[in-house]
Amino acid sequence: MAKLLSCVVGPRLYKIYRERDSERAPSSVPGTPTSVTNPPSSSWDTYYQPRALEKHADSILALASVFWSISYYSSPFAFFYLYRKGYLSLSKVVPFSHYAGSLLLLLAGVACLRGIGRWTNPQYRQFITILEATHRNRSAENKRQLAKYNFDFGSWPVDFHWEEPSSRKESRGGPSRWGVALLCPEPLHRGTADTFLNRVKKLPCQITSYLVAHTLGRRMLYPGSVYLLQKALMPVLLQGQARLVEECNGRRAKLQACDGNEIDTMFVDRRGRAEPQGQKLVICCEGNAGFYEVGCVSTPLEAGYSVLGWNHPGFAGSTGVPFPQNEANAMDVVVQFAIHRLGFQPQDIIIYAWSIGGFTATWAAMSYPDISAVILDASFDDLVPLALKVMPDSWRGLVTRTVRQHLNLNNAEQLCRYQGPVLLIRRTKDEIITTTVPEDIMSNRGNDLLLKLLQHRYPRVMAEEGLQAVRQWLEASSQLEEASIYSRWEVEEDWCLSVLHSYQAEHGPEFPWSVGEDMSPEGRRQLALFLAQKHLHNFEATHCTPLPAQNFQMPWHL
Repeated sequence: MAKLLSCVVGPRLYKIYRERDSERAPSSVPGTPTSVTNPPSSSWDTYYQPRALEKHADSILALASVFWSISYYSSPFAFFYLYRKGYLSLSKVVPFSHYAGSLLLLLAGVACLRGIGRWTNPQYRQFITILEATHRNRSAENKRQLAKYNFDFGSWPVDFHWEEPSSRKESRGGPSRWGVALLCPEPLHRGTADTFLNRVKKLPCQITSYLVAHTLGRRMLYPGSVYLLQKALMPVLLQGQARLVEECNGRRAKLQACDGNEIDTMFVDRRGRAEPQGQKLVICCEGNAGFYEVGCVSTPLEAGYSVLGWNHPGFAGSTGVPFPQNEANAMDVVVQFAIHRLGFQPQDIIIYAWSIGGFTATWAAMSYPDISAVILDASFDDLVPLALKVMPDSWRGLVTRTVRQHLNLNNAEQLCRYQGPVLLIRRTKDEIITTTVPEDIMSNRGNDLLLKLLQHRYPRVMAEEGLQAVRQWLEASSQLEEASIYSRWEVEEDWCLSVLHSYQAEHGPEFPWSVGEDMSPEGRRQLALFLAQKHLHNFEATHCTPLPAQNFQMPWHL
């Protein structure tokens, strides 16, 4: 009877992964029935095949879940319509509640029938036995057995907790349960006294900003967190996950962040191979509709690196919602997991981000300054200009306030706190992070990210002459135009390197540098162009084109 109840309330099973020859061994999970020992390899090569009763019951419950999601998103309009028609009176609400209760009882009956269908399936009974054994005893063998299954990630046991490192327990400066530290945005109106009366005046605007951010804003910024989109992408995500596990020997893990959110991760270990890049770990930060199953992890994988992918809060198996604080909390536990559980030193970790993933990448670089390098692909400096691009001009004040207070993705400000090597990849046909049209390459916000970084690190070089030369170089839309501008100013790379080496030897590596203070305008132009070319590479593609492995290069450093 207990096993039947476990089948009723148990998670949905999607796939049983193929076993490698070295892993095929009789199950040693306590309590596993001898009649349901590991089946022949041929039965492990396909998706889990539910019995007819389970299959049809699952379809009904999945359809009900979709209808509930649609009802949830359309509920404000539905309530407004019902109110206008007078259907919200007590005499009409009571019969409706009876119908809703009857529907819930019917769905509960369907769930029981699904449980019976699972109970009659030996494969599911074996799975639920292994799952229960892993929750009781999280031994390495039990986890190895559980890793053969792909199921609803909510039932996966937590593998790593944010407080697990002993240094976190002893330190008072680490994250609290409220979250890790973020940079506070500057006030919109400088010099305004923060009196009680001013707070009362601002209250309506603050409430409006909060409602916009938590309803429309968050879903526009992170469409991957919308349930209906995830439901539509589920077959593709399952295929991508199967490829990572079966072909790349990936290991899935659940991490618990300091805010209680559970983060879905996938680790591919290449340290045992002959290629030297396998000793380096690339932590991948996906875009606003990207998932590690089908995202940018493929680029460093093809290049031979060890890779750790993770999903934003609210994406696929990760819980929560993707607000900046939750994003930073998730990134913090991912980095801690890489250092304290996977055994990588910060000097062997590279942060690679695509698009909106630049926020968590720059936060990690700012918070973990010993990280080896940062690579930002198709990223931007600040969210406000891009948000204003897609919203009406009359909403400018509301959009700016909402972004600054609730969705402040200040990538450039965070990146300038990092002292290590940085590479920016600009897509010359980017249609997402340009503020006008894709053909207008100067409206690409990646340009502003580069300029802010160079102006912070080399303020004397990026004075009027250097800034003007870099802007001209950024206007080039082809490699031929870039080379023409580079040769026009007769950039001598050996001279630039000698100047930088001399300054570093005398003053140390800490930024910002005062190099170029006593330099001629021609020298500043040369040095500015040299630094711009070393920090930014062009890739002739649109925003969502996968980055080829040959374009994945380590940043330049002295």
